[in-house]
Amino acid sequence: MLNDAKTICLNAIASCLPDESVKKALRDLDLKGNIYLVAVGKAAFSMAKAATESVDIVKGIVISKYGHIKGEIDKVECYEAGHPILDQSTINATAKVIEMCKDLKEDDKVLFLLSGGASSLFEKPLVELDELQNINDQMLKKGCSIFEINTIRKKLSMVKGGRFADLCKPAKVYSIILSDVLSDRLDTIGSGPTAKDETDGKEAIRLLDQYQINVNEETRKIIEESKPALTDNSTNIIIGSVKILCQNAMKEAEKLGYKAILLNDQLDCEARQAGDYLYHEIMKHYDDKENIALVMGGETVVHVKGTGKGGRNQELVFSQIEHIKGMNNVLIMSLGSDGTDGPTDAAGGYVDGSSYEKLQKQNLSFEAILDNNDSYYGLKTIDSLIITGPTGTNVNDVCVALIKNS
Repeated sequence: MLNDAKTICLNAIASCLPDESVKKALRDLDLKGNIYLVAVGKAAFSMAKAATESVDIVKGIVISKYGHIKGEIDKVECYEAGHPILDQSTINATAKVIEMCKDLKEDDKVLFLLSGGASSLFEKPLVELDELQNINDQMLKKGCSIFEINTIRKKLSMVKGGRFADLCKPAKVYSIILSDVLSDRLDTIGSGPTAKDETDGKEAIRLLDQYQINVNEETRKIIEESKPALTDNSTNIIIGSVKILCQNAMKEAEKLGYKAILLNDQLDCEARQAGDYLYHEIMKHYDDKENIALVMGGETVVHVKGTGKGGRNQELVFSQIEHIKGMNNVLIMSLGSDGTDGPTDAAGGYVDGSSYEKLQKQNLSFEAILDNNDSYYGLKTIDSLIITGPTGTNVNDVCVALIKNS
């Protein structure tokens, strides 16, 4: 079953690589005149490489996560920066983009390639770096959703919430977007550098208070007085999403002889809750007479209470070890499509009916590891991590539960 699960998940992710999708989108655009390329996000390098094979550019800049730049691209400067917490490299690289785009003319074009992770990789903040880092760290640890996080981020930025598009005026901006956001909401993907902000300062303040995010007085004032950008010079095109990822996973499962069932392609809850939901569905089909593949996707969160190491996909699968112990015909795998799950080198992991016994043989407590949010250590100890390295795409997470009944 492990090989089947790997085939289903990894082939589904591979089919979401942006290369052909970028080229197809470019064929439909009127890209005459001087073209300046900006690519930001975890998939920025592969998107930029595909674009430069189709379009002649004057100059380009790529900003991606550390370890995600895979070589050189002609006429393109490549930079790496911090994710999920931005750093000084983020600000320095963004300054290069602003310098390139600030004095463009009306007949110039900006080709903006956006993928997941851009919120921490593309930033010119309105507050001090350490203040913004602290706010982002608090939001991540308190389990804020990506929509909630970006609602606050946009108010503290000179490039988010459509402000980058405004900065490029009078040039026109064409954005090609690989969505890592449920419902594909444009002003949330990468915090919407070229999309009109549909949220306001009051909503951001409400979220600060709701989650008890500590900010200084200056930051709070900036948020309260935030004004939306005009963003009337941009065209936004989505070329990939988690819905497509899940559809591809189902096709791969069916090729292997499984009956594929889509449970949910808009997961937006605690990782453990998603795991419990999946276990409930496993039990519904446990006595079926055919092989079953349960597929779901989205982006869960982890409300961190312990001091361990892990990611949302690792926590989702690890949380089900006790539930499925002894079920030798069940395997659960969950992966981040970008190849990184939280602050780890793993894309995710898997568990099966033997995982609980393997932990016991190592004298490890399932409950203690879970309580400490230490799923990475737990899965690593029983050799259940999946490590892919950067995949070149980013369309949320895919989770598959296999039930082998024949």
